[in-house]
Amino acid sequence: MAVVLKLEHISKIYGDLKALDDINLEVQEGEWLSIMGPSGSGKSTMMNIIGCMDTPSMGKVLLEGQDLSALTGAELTSIRRDKIGLIFQQFHLVNYLTALENVMLAQYYHSLPDEQEALEALKQVGLEKRASHLPSQLSGGEQQRVCIARALINYPRVILADEPTGNLDENNEKLVIELFKRMHEEGRTVIVVTHDPEVAEHSQRTVIIDHGRLSKTVHNT
Repeated sequence: MAVVLKLEHISKIYGDLKALDDINLEVQEGEWLSIMGPSGSGKSTMMNIIGCMDTPSMGKVLLEGQDLSALTGAELTSIRRDKIGLIFQQFHLVNYLTALENVMLAQYYHSLPDEQEALEALKQVGLEKRASHLPSQLSGGEQQRVCIARALINYPRVILADEPTGNLDENNEKLVIELFKRMHEEGRTVIVVTHDPEVAEHSQRTVIIDHGRLSKTVHNT
């Protein structure tokens, strides 16, 4: 199986603080990986670098063999738009757009909006009947499922989720985990940053970060 993402000797330094310290990691195509660690461990910094929202102080990030560390800010934006599907804890939906329009917005930045394709994406997460609702008219779980539809609409190479169940109740957490299971079964590469062991145990592999270093790897399946 091919390596889709590779981190080589990644460090991130803020003044006297080394948020990441010589991280080496490979993610296989189609793998479901969880990243765990206590608050301040560096997992959010690692996510930002993988998601092309930040750059390392040292080392290389390779996505499908392309060295992201050498790219400009505009080029990183293009990579993030075209190859990475981002799912956030805080949803980040546009509050004056409907669920359907929020999904179509991701299409707009990638290519051309396609209402039928966006509606199909909402159908995949069980929300086709809520397409015309604003975020304020949706539950937290429904908003997160809109985010998942938005992340999938441009067929990204990597799905990257930051605490995707952090704001959800138990029932909605189960629904979101089932969607991640389905994405993985379809062959998608999924990386989830989480503090919840019950979320992480569904992945194939969990890496633990502590004080900016990879301290442990757990193979769950």
